[in-house]
Amino acid sequence: MSHLSPFQTFLLLSVLKIVVVLVITLTAVAYTVLLERKVLGRMQNRWGPSRVGPFGLLQPLADGIKLFLKEDLLPIAAERPLFIIAPIIALACSLISISVVPFGQVQNVKGVDIFNIADLNIGLLVILGITSIGVYGIALSGWSSNNKFALLGSLRATSQMISYELALGLSLVGVVLRAQSLSLRDIVNSQSAHGALSWNVFGGFQFVAFFIYLMAAYAETNRAPFDLPEAESELVAGYHTEYSSMKFAMFFMAEYANMITVACVASLLFFGGPSSPFGNLFPAIGGPIVQAILPIFWFVAKVFAFLLLYIWVRGTVPRFRYDQLMAFGWKFLLPLAMANIVVTSLVLALHG
Repeated sequence: MSHLSPFQTFLLLSVLKIVVVLVITLTAVAYTVLLERKVLGRMQNRWGPSRVGPFGLLQPLADGIKLFLKEDLLPIAAERPLFIIAPIIALACSLISISVVPFGQVQNVKGVDIFNIADLNIGLLVILGITSIGVYGIALSGWSSNNKFALLGSLRATSQMISYELALGLSLVGVVLRAQSLSLRDIVNSQSAHGALSWNVFGGFQFVAFFIYLMAAYAETNRAPFDLPEAESELVAGYHTEYSSMKFAMFFMAEYANMITVACVASLLFFGGPSSPFGNLFPAIGGPIVQAILPIFWFVAKVFAFLLLYIWVRGTVPRFRYDQLMAFGWKFLLPLAMANIVVTSLVLALHG
């Protein structure tokens, strides 16, 4: 790379980062589906996928090939351009938001941070903005399908996201006040001094905010017990009733990519992200390579724990009724988020 100009080096490394993160994210999406099927199988005293490959490990590949080779159906009365673009919007928004997530400590190569695609000073706002646009994909899919079940599902998804977006955004204000920054890297650094005792959920007393974030995140990603938009017992399959082949696969991938994004953001904001739970208690072990890889290990472990929690909740908690869902968002989570902001501000002002 010595004969390349600084701009060409930056461009090359940036493209390389994007490709690697995209491949890892899509692989993680595929194997999160397998993890969910395996864990739910064990919870229900059955095997889960076990035939394709050793221990069923090639099941995601088989599912991908099956969806790719399926006939791509288009309803006669569908609004064709919107019907096609809806799953693209949903998947694109779920993948773009991963670009501002720092998944390791700062490691500069030729002036480029290799463990963060884009270190923005308003990274948290970018994630909230992009994920809120993702609802357009669901809304358009339901309306353009010209199917009453799909339309009901997309209307439910839209009202659910608007309701819980408020609580989600307000739950993060306490974290931002403590870190005095909207940069995800700064928020992580503000929690790394004393290990787990510095994390916002423990040392920052943001456990109420974490509870609100978790509930709102389940609703935002349309996961049980908030999976009303695709309630199979009521709406066939909700907003993706008329979708098949790769278009259906894109909605499927978008849902699991959103789960991974939510898990990443939760670990960054409340559990110190890539920082060790032991802080500086233990001396540095290994060389520079181990020191670079260890934070990634902690980050992946935290994200994995959140994904397991997602699956556990799906396997154990029954679905809400729709009026209960809306009342829980507006009458409980929203006032609680506001109260958390007031208390956090008061404590910070008294200690300031």
